[in-house]
Amino acid sequence: MFMLSKEELQKLGAENTTREIRQQPELWHETFDRYQETVADLDRLFTDAKQHAGERPIRVIFTGAGTSQYVGDTLIPFLTSQGNTNQFIFQSIGSTDIVATPKEYLIPDETTILVSFARSGNSPESLAAVKMANQLVNKIYHIVITCAPDGLLATQMPTKKENLVLLMSNKANDAGFAMTSSFSCMTLTALLIFDQASNQQKERYVHQLSRLGEEVIQRESEIQGYLASDFHRIIYLGSGSLGGLTREAQLKVLELTAGKIATVFDTSLGFRHGPKSFVNDQTLVFLFVSNDSYTQKYDVDMLDEIKNDGIAQRVVGIGQKGSLFSGDSFELAADSLLPDGYLALADIMVAQTIALLCSVKVGNTPDTPSPSGTVNRVVKGVTIYPYEN
Repeated sequence: MFMLSKEELQKLGAENTTREIRQQPELWHETFDRYQETVADLDRLFTDAKQHAGERPIRVIFTGAGTSQYVGDTLIPFLTSQGNTNQFIFQSIGSTDIVATPKEYLIPDETTILVSFARSGNSPESLAAVKMANQLVNKIYHIVITCAPDGLLATQMPTKKENLVLLMSNKANDAGFAMTSSFSCMTLTALLIFDQASNQQKERYVHQLSRLGEEVIQRESEIQGYLASDFHRIIYLGSGSLGGLTREAQLKVLELTAGKIATVFDTSLGFRHGPKSFVNDQTLVFLFVSNDSYTQKYDVDMLDEIKNDGIAQRVVGIGQKGSLFSGDSFELAADSLLPDGYLALADIMVAQTIALLCSVKVGNTPDTPSPSGTVNRVVKGVTIYPYEN
């Protein structure tokens, strides 16, 4: 797919999605440059929030709907160990949950930074979550990380010291149905903001990550080889941040095949406790292998166990240490091992490529995969009800 011409991709209905997956290594460099331009503004917001919170930690809520929620799910495990937990308490809460049950998630007396992720900024729940936080939390700050400068989330955010809008590259505002570069650029932005590593270290991470992304593109034929036979199910597994990533990985297959391929996600250890029943001889299993030496033992154990069960059609370890598994491994360059929070973005490129190829395999058009039109690029048909304290 990455070698086809624009005209060939257009005939497949895949030009936007293919281009948007392919461009990510380049966009990650631009994302780092944009982050550097906002450091002073971020410091001012954090300083003001800290002054108001006093000795109490600041609650940071990552929110969004669908893929935008999965940004937070991927971030939380990494930031719990690498973020400033003396100053922040990190949580990932879907905007859909905040809107439906606000009193269960918003605490009036806790100084809170609501970090809203949005591709378009027009999802009704994203807008309503901001409004709900303003209504219920006594001291609320907003960081909006969005790909659409003209989206409602960006344009309707009042200009004041408690609010900050961070715009991604225009190219990250995916025109395809499924979020791809928007997901990785928003995730990387939040990593750069809250990771306590030095600026020089972060820059090294981004350069290494970009090289891994280019490697994924160059090795598309290997990925296609995993999908050569007939199958009807795909499972994604992982641990920590890579466990959070599995939600996004399986969603890409579900979206781009319009449900023609069934999907399941879980953690490596959690999979044994019932979800493993999903495995049959028409199942492909992909596991994102952690770079943490302790966690990796559990990942490899699960890979070996599923392979030795002899039921799944194929079992593949994905990551920089995949060769520790005796079966199939999509092993990326390991000259410098990335922390799992950053490795997740290289891993998701593999999963996005799998989803793209699966979409074409089942006869779908990746750019417009929902033939019924009941699922839309921006959610429609949501009624937002007024909330009374």
